This record gives sequence, structure tokens and C-alpha cells, in this order.
Amino acid sequence: MHRLAGDVPPVPPPDKGTAPALLDRLAVPPDDAAEILASWPDQDSPHWTPELRWLRDRSTALVRADLGGAGWLVPGPELPRDRGPAWRHLYAHVYLALVDVVLLYHRDHGVPEAVSWATLADLGRNLAVDRRMRGEGWPVMRSWLTLHVRGGLYELGRLQHQRADGEIALHIPDSGPLAPEAVTASLDEARAFFPRHFPDEHRTVFSCGSWLLDPRLREHLPADSNIIRFQDRFELEPYEAPEGIDPDVEVLRFVFRSLTTPLHELPRRTALQRAVVEHLEAGGHWQWRRGTIPMA
Repeated sequence: MHRLAGDVPPVPPPDKGTAPALLDRLAVPPDDAAEILASWPDQDSPHWTPELRWLRDRSTALVRADLGGAGWLVPGPELPRDRGPAWRHLYAHVYLALVDVVLLYHRDHGVPEAVSWATLADLGRNLAVDRRMRGEGWPVMRSWLTLHVRGGLYELGRLQHQRADGEIALHIPDSGPLAPEAVTASLDEARAFFPRHFPDEHRTVFSCGSWLLDPRLREHLPADSNIIRFQDRFELEPYEAPEGIDPDVEVLRFVFRSLTTPLHELPRRTALQRAVVEHLEAGGHWQWRRGTIPMA
């Protein structure tokens, strides 16, 4: 909490009159949009205690102070989200307050408006996933979404590209099949995008750290499957156990969108679902692997 108690001025919320259009543009699902509007931080709102207002103000200031940053940033403490809509959506309100801030940053770097809005619409995607996960996803998402409103990440077609040190870190949004032609198009777009809009930053590789790069998936999936063809692009680095990441948990998060469903109750409709469950039921574990692709 001490990191929040700085002197950087907070960012006021956007005008409530424009909020419905903004939420729609950010692809926020109707149920979440209704809750966010009902918990709008008006001065007379009964949902916002002085402590919550302080936290919203300090969190927006903390994230804004790192505008242009691209590292992992925790915007504030995990909250008991069952205490009401303001508690549940406080960090969404932080995100909304920073949209205009990051749009100005994008304009300063010549980022096309279409890329800006495609990137920022990940808010709606994450809220939808969190609802599917009954709130299990938000502890990670609240930090993840600070990348978007700091200008640290850009969605270019099928992939999201993070401005990491010396490389572009790839992320795969929940937006349909990982078709090889879509991946190629996204990589090619990024090869032009970053030198054009961030000419002072020099990178030589794309990187990806994910359970999707675990070579043991090849034992379960066809060689021409999208996942294996995605793996084929990368040169894997020697295995190192990840710090602070449980690959088994991450597989369950992304494949099933559940961290608490017993293995025997998980669906097995796809080859990937069957592979994940059968491997875990047999006492196996998944690995978090990192690989690179040359940018040139």
C-alpha cells in the first residue's frame, strides 16, 4: 500500500454521460456495463466509501506515473469483490479513467486509432472471462490490464505485443483459433509497427513464455494442429522452472476457464482438453517454456 501513497495527482473519472458509449467501444459485456454504470464514482454515490475513493485515486495515480512502462505492475491490493459493485469494479474504473491518458500517448507516437481501440477493448474480453470464472481470474487481470493503459502493449491482429526490454513479448488473447496465417500476419505487422512508432527502441526477437510451448503437447496433438504449428516457429530456450507461475494452474485457467472444477468434471470435447486432463490425471505436470523468433 505504501506505493500508492505518493504525490502524483489522480485522474478523474470520465464523464458519466459518455460512459455507455465508451463501455460499448471497449467491448464490455452488458451485465458488467450495467454494474459499472451503477457503481459510477459520483460524489454522492453510496457505493464509494472514503477509503475506496482514496484507493481509486491513488491507483490511477500509480498507473499514470508509469505511463510508457511495459513491466508487470500491481495497481493496488486484491479486494473482497463480493462486498458490492464498487469493490468488484474498482480496477475497471481505474482503467476507464486512464483511457484518455493512454490515447494521448498513442497519438504522440502516431499509433493508429484502430490499433488503440482494438488494444483497449481487451477490457471487455477480460471482464467476460472473469465472469465465466466466477471471479477467479481477476487477481491476475487487474495487473495485466495496466499494460494497456500505460502504452506497454498493442493488439495487432491475432496477437498482443508487449514492449519488453530488447524484445517483443507475445501474448495470445482469447479471440478464436490460432490460425497460422493470422499469426504470420500479426508478426509481420509488428515488424513494421514498432520501428515506426517507437524508433528509439531496438529489439531483435519476439519472445513467448507459455505452457503452449511445452513440447509434450506434441505427444497429444496432430503435427498440423494450430498449436503445434505455433510451437514450430520458436527456438526453445533450455528449461528453467518459472518463478511465481504454476503451469498446471495456467493451463486450467486458459483451457477451461476454471481453477476449482475437479479434473473428472472438466469437459473433454477437444483434443487439447483431453490432453490436458489425461496428462494431469496420470500424475503428470505441464511446463512453462520460453522461446524466441527472430524479428528480422
